Amino acid sequence: MPEQTNPFAIARQQLHAVADKLKLSAAMIGFLSEPEALHVFTVPFARDDGRIEVVTGIRAQHSFARGPAKGGIRFHPDVTIDEVKALSMWMTWKCAVVDIPYGGGKGGLVIDYKALSQGEKERLTRAFARRLTKVIGPDFDIPAPDVNTGPQEMMWIADEYGHFVGHPEPAVITGKPVDCGGSLGRGSATGRGLVFCVERYFENHGMSLKGKTVAVQGFGNAGQYAARLIAGLGASVVAISDSQGGVFHDKGISVGAAIDHKTRTGQVAGLDGRAISNAELLELDVDILIPAALENQITGSNAGRVKARLIAEAANGPTTPEADQILFARGVTVIPDILANAGGVTVSYFEWVQNRQRYYWTEEDVNSRLREIMRRSLDQVERMAAEHKCHWREAAYLLAVARVAGALRVTRDL
Repeated sequence: MPEQTNPFAIARQQLHAVADKLKLSAAMIGFLSEPEALHVFTVPFARDDGRIEVVTGIRAQHSFARGPAKGGIRFHPDVTIDEVKALSMWMTWKCAVVDIPYGGGKGGLVIDYKALSQGEKERLTRAFARRLTKVIGPDFDIPAPDVNTGPQEMMWIADEYGHFVGHPEPAVITGKPVDCGGSLGRGSATGRGLVFCVERYFENHGMSLKGKTVAVQGFGNAGQYAARLIAGLGASVVAISDSQGGVFHDKGISVGAAIDHKTRTGQVAGLDGRAISNAELLELDVDILIPAALENQITGSNAGRVKARLIAEAANGPTTPEADQILFARGVTVIPDILANAGGVTVSYFEWVQNRQRYYWTEEDVNSRLREIMRRSLDQVERMAAEHKCHWREAAYLLAVARVAGALRVTRDL
């Protein structure tokens, strides 16, 4: 059978893989296999030349069992309903595995957002926000940034929502600028949370990160912070890549210089070292591999050639189920996305809490609280993996799905 790469099919497969061990009822499995709500919008907006263009907007709300839905909004030409549904399901498990009181949500616009002018970006984002206002809210669904969105887009959405309800409501969305209710530490949270996990893993196994070699596929926000922070702990980042290719240097890459180069040129190509492809990076002989790009990067086709002994997933869904089994059989540990990259949603939760209280924390407080949650969650997943003699993704799912199912049994008797 060909390997399944549809993200929603993979998400469902991952759920069903733990259903028997958790003794979930057929009704529970059926309920968790689909979003509780799915919204598809037509979104018209004005181009600079006066033309009206209509694009598709999507918002999936997978679960409200443990609290409001939570998840990012991505603007990309390849956004699909199945992708958004899968990402919303993964967000449910991500929130549950680090035990924060949210369910999963996700949204997107099908558009080549990078090709728009600044004025077009604002008009489109505000038009989408006006479609979203009736299905989001601080007690119902709290969006956040994702692919091609950031603090500016979050503020446009928050502003439109404020007009809709008649007063400012910063808690409707996270990832805002700090001056507008955003949290200190949010920008680095995904990469920082991942490094807290890797650091704890090495501690638990009596090893040091000093001198360990690292390859980072994807040099956006999460990849850059992960590289910078793990290098600060003594590891050597020897390879990085972005969508246009990568570079390898066996003596190590200066992460600060690489970030400056990427900011200046828009790519990592041109740095000192040997030019490599994204596919080659995955198969380098390194200690730690950090996939921080897109889904379906490590598959049944290449998992047997992955040489890293630890994979920490900054991206969502970079490893397919078939690859998981191959890696597990080879003794490779994968810190799965729903744990490794949960630092972002954890600090988003902190931002929401601060917005609701109108009381703001120092960056030291944010990072300290994040460290505690990520280390505790990694320990819980590692114990679950040892108890069930399974790979870490299955362990994380066992932990997360059990928490969500437990809430549903109480509220819905499924």
